[in-house]
Amino acid sequence: MSKHWYFEDFYPGQEIDLGKRTVAEEEIIAFAREFDPQPFHIDREAAAHSIYGGVIASGWHTCSMMMRMVVDGLMCSASSMGSPGLDGVRWLQPVRAGDTLAVRYLTVKVKPSNSRPDRGVVWSKWVATNQRGEEVCIIEGMGMFGRRPA
Repeated sequence: MSKHWYFEDFYPGQEIDLGKRTVAEEEIIAFAREFDPQPFHIDREAAAHSIYGGVIASGWHTCSMMMRMVVDGLMCSASSMGSPGLDGVRWLQPVRAGDTLAVRYLTVKVKPSNSRPDRGVVWSKWVATNQRGEEVCIIEGMGMFGRRPA
């Protein structure tokens, strides 16, 4: 049985491995057609003549894949109460078809709520690397988690 995560289970310096995902060109193009139809995301010929030399994933697609990995690897078995938002997103390297992304959840800071004793806030950094170990995306933000029942 997998662990259920409560606010008390998070601590600064913690690293949680959320697994890997290989990206297919078909999903890159499908996502981009729907949400970010720039030529270097949806058109092989135009992408080949772009500064990227080929089709790359939308940064928003990369963030969405990371979100899915965070949900599947952590949030679905946590007392997550959602998030008040993100502090930053950085796209550091293009994500290409065939890349395998590995995502780590790094706990930066934790603070019990002063006004609501049933929860606390966890500041985190999500880091995605490709199969060469290059960081491709970093997301920084915060999430609210329920406290462990008495």
